[in-house]
Amino acid sequence: MEFDPDRTAVVVIDMQNGFCHPDGSLHAPESEAVVEPIADLLDDARTAGTSVVFTRDVHPEGQFDGNHYYDEFERWGEHVVEGTWETEIVDGLDVHADDHVITKHTYDAFHNTELEGWLNAHGIDDLLVCGTLANVCVLHTAGSAGLRDFRPVLVGDAIGYIEESHREYALDHADFLFGEVTERAEVAFE
Repeated sequence: MEFDPDRTAVVVIDMQNGFCHPDGSLHAPESEAVVEPIADLLDDARTAGTSVVFTRDVHPEGQFDGNHYYDEFERWGEHVVEGTWETEIVDGLDVHADDHVITKHTYDAFHNTELEGWLNAHGIDDLLVCGTLANVCVLHTAGSAGLRDFRPVLVGDAIGYIEESHREYALDHADFLFGEVTERAEVAFE
């Protein structure tokens, strides 16, 4: 699959210490395992002049206090709390000065963030989506992108997960409903 560097962004979802480092509260070994393939993809993207976006899942203290239903701390326990080491991007994935970093507070990186406006302002149509977790933030962000008329292409072997069946479900669902799926070796920048 060939991508126009000027109209493409690599979107790296939540590759943070809380999810990817063994000491993280929601560490998933398969999230840690995709650091290298993502770093490789970023090297190629940056060489081609392709935009890079990192998302960071960050929860302010008390974010879910008083909520009627939505409470990630109840579902997952406290994680990536604002101001903690857990919110930092994991070692091995360096954020460059010209990368764009989105701080989000839900599974969907488009929800109440400037991501859509930033992509539109930079003329970006195609999103190469990687990161973690496959069936949570990756799936919700990619689905939201598709509904906003971006072309989300999930890079399957650069997506972390808790169980293999979660990744398979997310990729199948995305491919069927709103996006495309590829592998790292198939990605080229024209």
